[in-house]
Amino acid sequence: MEKILTYFKGVKAEWGKISWPERKQVVAQTIVVLVIVIAFTIYTYGLDIIFKGILQALNIKA
Repeated sequence: MEKILTYFKGVKAEWGKISWPERKQVVAQTIVVLVIVIAFTIYTYGLDIIFKGILQALNIKA
């Protein structure tokens, strides 16, 4: 039991040393990530439509 308490005391001490980013920075980075995810999703969807069209033109069912 003492080892567990010692562990959590260490965790609490380290937790205080964490340098948290500002809210503005977190929001900006979240927006960048969302924009990149949306862009790659649209890109992948576009490729899917293109390849599906090519396969249909060649009469290959997919």
